[in-house]
Amino acid sequence: MALVMKFGGTSVGDAAAFENVARIVATQRDAAPVVVVSAMSGVTDSLLAATTIVSLEKTFRRHEAAARELLSKTKAEEFVEYVNNASRRIAQLLETLSDETIRKAIQDSIVSFGETLSSALLAEVLNERGVAARQVDARHCIITDEEYTCAAPLISATFAHSQQELRPFLETGVIPVLGGFIGATLNGATTTLGRGGSDYTAAIIGAALSASEIQIWTDVTGVLTADPRVVPEAQTIERLSYSEAAELAYFGAKVLHPKTIQPAIESCIPVRICNSRAPQEPGTLVGPETETSPRTVKAIAHKSGVTTVQISSARMLGAYGFLRALFEVFDRHRTVVDVVTTSEVSVSLSLDDAERLPEIVEELELLGTVRVEKGRAIVCVVGEGLRGTPGIAGKVFSTISDINVSLISQGASSINFTFAVEEERVNETVRRLHGAFFSH
Repeated sequence: MALVMKFGGTSVGDAAAFENVARIVATQRDAAPVVVVSAMSGVTDSLLAATTIVSLEKTFRRHEAAARELLSKTKAEEFVEYVNNASRRIAQLLETLSDETIRKAIQDSIVSFGETLSSALLAEVLNERGVAARQVDARHCIITDEEYTCAAPLISATFAHSQQELRPFLETGVIPVLGGFIGATLNGATTTLGRGGSDYTAAIIGAALSASEIQIWTDVTGVLTADPRVVPEAQTIERLSYSEAAELAYFGAKVLHPKTIQPAIESCIPVRICNSRAPQEPGTLVGPETETSPRTVKAIAHKSGVTTVQISSARMLGAYGFLRALFEVFDRHRTVVDVVTTSEVSVSLSLDDAERLPEIVEELELLGTVRVEKGRAIVCVVGEGLRGTPGIAGKVFSTISDINVSLISQGASSINFTFAVEEERVNETVRRLHGAFFSH
């Protein structure tokens, strides 16, 4: 059984970070690791913003500087030539970026070089440290549809290709190193899985190989009881269920990508969140089961930049088909709805992405009166057994009694309790609730 280890951009930000990752991987060589690595921190943004090859000069020099510090002179020169070849190819792609008919496809090809360069460098660093490793092109493993910039993996083809590409290395004791986030269509065109897609890559590879564990190495020690930027005293959670982790990921916990959990759930593979800067810490283990916290609440997540929409219509009263018509509007505009609450004559919901809101509102006004409120934030209280524990809602609302609350929703899964507040008061809300539930 393989051990999948995914390292994010902050874990490979410079030469010292690459050295640290190599040490961590070396300690696990007996566990048949498969390494998935993101682009160096900031590189994807630079590639997305690039209009000329000159604007990427600093990006290429970062890779070269790391190689010269970490590799022997010969290997460093070979990697510099690898970077130069990438630079020439990107320059060619940038010349065609103005063609709107293929813009997204070209963009995917350009940004894929971030992961390609980091995986190539890490494989060389491992080899020079006496750990047999080989870069594997993720496009030979992750097979996707043609939805450029946010492609969906074709699971059957991806599993077959991943097993074919990776198992020979594992059987011979060589560590495969893949770039996360990138894939390819059945015709071989480069695609990407969307921002945060490296976690998804790791989960898919883990499922394909029936991995013993999927490790997500980042710059924090596991999943915390709240965002540490808002609550500096937030604590690491030792264990979470898949359901708890999915709720936290969806409602703002940045450690996990929301898509990451699903392949692990389907294959019952535990996911461990680790800190590459403190590898001795156990982090957070996410699995099929969890222990119930004595305080019931495990964590408080929040998501800012939310828009709420309320649709009111007397036609809802005693009618059928109204909700279907309403949600078909969002389906047509490919806009995801987060939280939903209903009454006899109104529906309120929240949107994370309001890009298509004007067109959506225009259609919704055919169904009833529409009211839009921007500048909102969603707060999500998560914990197994939350709905069956008396007093949780009362404690929440008494703690923030002077803060206006709307869009209150008790999760159907019984593990979350969500509501909306004004965005400027969300940090205060989270700090107060954390103090009420986690203060000793």
